[in-house]
Amino acid sequence: MRTRLSTAIAAGNLLLPDTGRLLVTRLPAVLAPEFDPARTDIVHGFAPEAEAWRAAGFTATPEPTGQGYAAALVGLPRARPLALGLLRQAAERLAPGGMLVLDGQKTDGVEPVVKALKGAFGPVEALSQGHGKLVWLTVSGTLPDAVAAWPDLAPSEGSAGWMTAPGVFSADAIDPGSALLCDHLPPLAGTVCDLGAGWGVLARAALAASPAITRLDLVEAEAAALACARLNVPDPRATFHWADALQARGSYDAVLMNPPFHAGRAADPALGQAFLRTAARLLKRTGVLALVANRHLPYERVLDDLFAQVETRADAGGFKVIHARHPRSGPRKAA
Repeated sequence: MRTRLSTAIAAGNLLLPDTGRLLVTRLPAVLAPEFDPARTDIVHGFAPEAEAWRAAGFTATPEPTGQGYAAALVGLPRARPLALGLLRQAAERLAPGGMLVLDGQKTDGVEPVVKALKGAFGPVEALSQGHGKLVWLTVSGTLPDAVAAWPDLAPSEGSAGWMTAPGVFSADAIDPGSALLCDHLPPLAGTVCDLGAGWGVLARAALAASPAITRLDLVEAEAAALACARLNVPDPRATFHWADALQARGSYDAVLMNPPFHAGRAADPALGQAFLRTAARLLKRTGVLALVANRHLPYERVLDDLFAQVETRADAGGFKVIHARHPRSGPRKAA
């Protein structure tokens, strides 16, 4: 597979250091052949991608731990505050004279981020290919003040006392769909799974409303969101799992979800439908699924196939809350 990185390396335009450790942040595992596992530290906050890097023979963690890297390569996320925060994080961990590399798509906003890099560091070298851009530069001496002003990726207090972080879903405030579901939760008891838990809105509401919950597992693929959830949900009944929600295991009395329905920028209702199937698989035969979704999403037919009882409990502001009970298949007893 020819990528911008492989093109730049093969053409001799990008000369990565021959010695020293490399930091690779948020790049996809399809680039694994470009790197030596023995000298490369992989950082990726998205659990499925981190697992793909591990399967390719690398060590992958959600946060960097090393310092003094000879080069740091950053894959561009869609959220600009997260992109700038990752670049700051990478630059701060470079050895003097280290190389900083950014790779990203135009549709994800690479041009404004490149402009910010130029404003902070001066001229950069670049390769344009495949509707995106690869840029690189050498970082020497003290970092510019502009870089120090880029976002800190640590959780911080935002709206109404909630802890959030750059790049997490609805970082500025509780999204209206989750708020609607919080107002229409069924009575809950026993074991509960919050599938795709984000920064803990649904979990905290459920634990506050239902003292009969004995354990609530928050399953979230984005490590940054889960780190916020740990701070937002201090209830001892809560447990936290950095994992692909679609690979979740267990047996539950209830599942809560505000499932995603985008893959990148493209709408992908099949992703949300996969969450529904996962919920049905996780639930006991007497279990209940409580979910919120955009009104236009075609979930009812899938739910009717998966559950014996499906009921719309609220419809407001472009969102619908659905309760589905008695999965037609699923675990017969607790795991």
